[in-house]
Amino acid sequence: MSLLVVGATGTLGRQVVRRALDEGHSVRCLVRSPRKAAFLREWGADLVKADLCQAQTLPFALEGITTVIDASTHRPTDPGNIWTMDWDGKVALIQAAQQAGVEHFIFFSILGADQYPKVPLMDVKACTEQFLRESGLNYTVLALGGFLQGLIGQYAIPILEKQTVWVTGEATPIAYMNTQDIAKFAVRSATTPATRNHCFPVVGNKAWDGYEIIGLCERLSGQDAKIARLPIETLRIARKVANFFEWGWNLSDRLAFSEVLASGQPLAADMAPVYETFGLDPKDMTTLEAYFDEYFGRMMRKLKKLGYDKEDKKRKMNF
Repeated sequence: MSLLVVGATGTLGRQVVRRALDEGHSVRCLVRSPRKAAFLREWGADLVKADLCQAQTLPFALEGITTVIDASTHRPTDPGNIWTMDWDGKVALIQAAQQAGVEHFIFFSILGADQYPKVPLMDVKACTEQFLRESGLNYTVLALGGFLQGLIGQYAIPILEKQTVWVTGEATPIAYMNTQDIAKFAVRSATTPATRNHCFPVVGNKAWDGYEIIGLCERLSGQDAKIARLPIETLRIARKVANFFEWGWNLSDRLAFSEVLASGQPLAADMAPVYETFGLDPKDMTTLEAYFDEYFGRMMRKLKKLGYDKEDKKRKMNF
């Protein structure tokens, strides 16, 4: 099977590439900068330079491809706004896939995207899902909650460095999942006919709110967290101010997502039927507890060694 992975250098995309290669698939990566994506070539993937915002570059990237796995998304540092890549770019990619005779298009969305039409990131995902369903392509939509990887910078590092951890609104519980495990679902869907033309939630086994995650970090690190609560009204005001200036539109779009995080409505789903359809075992998935236990164990060993090295250096200097 010949796979084209879009967004291959991202947190999730690189895990999809790694998993697909490990399972013996032929993998091509659509990248804007081959130099920055050189590590993917070292893994064994082919690279093709193209840009979703330049539709004329897409046909060549899709030649001979049977399945597209789209893990791309607009980043704050990218030109344009969310709609430039996550709508215009996705429409161009889907249309190019149609013309190229692609057999299967796998798209990553967000759980409950259709419930928040006033949140740009959610609305554009919901619109893309609808466009894909109406395209005539065989598709699979994987609706995600959040990544375990993102929690390190949000909670673990600030607690270790004795910095303030900010919690927004009602601290919405989210069923976070390891991107390595999400990649298993993406690659498995490429070879599982029963997943075609369906949307599946792909989330962790338990929904955690911010305070629960902070408590876990405190227990594993042995340190007390400095917690500050950020009122949702403050974020709403900040969004209005940012939206007033063209340079702040990207920031405004992302601040709007805080409405979802402060809603108190869990981003979670029953995964039992999903595991059955994909033929995967939930016991093989990484839990948040295990992920943080491994991270803090590694970091505490480093800190302990660093402390030992400092003491050893002092002794040598005094001697």
